[in-house]
Amino acid sequence: METAAELDEASLRGQADVWKYMLGFADSMALRSAVELRIPDIIHSHGRALTLSEIASSFDSASPSPDISCLARIMRLLVRRNIFTAHHDGEDSEKTGLYGLTHSSRWLLHDSELTLAPMVLMETNPTLMAPWHCFSQCVKQRGPCAFKRAHGRDIWQFFSENLKFNRLFNDGMACTAKITMKAILAGYKGGFEDVATLVDVGGGTGSAVAEIVKAYPSIKGINFDLPHVVATAPVYHGVSHVGGDMFDEGSIPNADAIFMKRVMHDWSDSDCVKILKNCRNVIPERTGKVIIVDVILEPNGVGMFDLLMIAHTSGGKERTESEWTKMLEQAGFPRLKIIKIPALMLIIEAYPV
Repeated sequence: METAAELDEASLRGQADVWKYMLGFADSMALRSAVELRIPDIIHSHGRALTLSEIASSFDSASPSPDISCLARIMRLLVRRNIFTAHHDGEDSEKTGLYGLTHSSRWLLHDSELTLAPMVLMETNPTLMAPWHCFSQCVKQRGPCAFKRAHGRDIWQFFSENLKFNRLFNDGMACTAKITMKAILAGYKGGFEDVATLVDVGGGTGSAVAEIVKAYPSIKGINFDLPHVVATAPVYHGVSHVGGDMFDEGSIPNADAIFMKRVMHDWSDSDCVKILKNCRNVIPERTGKVIIVDVILEPNGVGMFDLLMIAHTSGGKERTESEWTKMLEQAGFPRLKIIKIPALMLIIEAYPV
């Protein structure tokens, strides 16, 4: 039985936890400010650790009188979170403190080939944060998804009507595609070797299939997405862009294999079955396959991405291996193989026979 002192200590720890989670958004907002101010880029461009004054003096011309004290307080938190390093040579840290990069802040460099900066700006945008405030409404009553409750339309319609946010979303997806594609090409040995034509369903602006074609030049790559998405897609050698709707039967082009990266988690089981059936109809019966890159949720795992699906999708969710198996079987894919890659996701190869 716990003593009174132990109960008091446990109660204080509980209170501290509530405060920590209540103000957890402070980490996200501090991180966003560092990306918006391009602090990692500024430090990187100098090739050494910088004082706060040196960092501030490198802000764009629209910041003629930066608040060094405010910057110091934000950096203090980001140092505690290991986003930056700090070395102080005296009591006046605002003047003598030197701030450097860590392995984390190197992922925030805008011009790096592999960067998460666009994704940080996307996920912390006020428009995309608003649906998180609707979770309790979603629990109380079935109906519109959180995003629709916040903005009156689902996320795909919203992006089709708002070019600014469509670009923000595409930039976020493109940066994560580069990171994931590096892991796929490193870990999915031989997976594309027998493929002559590959369609990336829900491929955004085509960066993922472009990386595959670059590694396997014999492949004819087709990037398939909604017309307003492919309308902004750049030209890639060996890749053609096709606009259409994956829910429409016959809309997806014929191919030897279908590639879908982080698409299935956006949709309900019934929607996924419909998409997968449409994919099954355009690949060869005996040699075709669907290559799915997605999360396989551990039964007792932490579902941060799963909550993201509540916030931004209409019925989307992360799935366990048994849920994937059941859904694929319903869509006509009785056989599957799971392949580990050096990423947060796995590859699921699904076959129609």
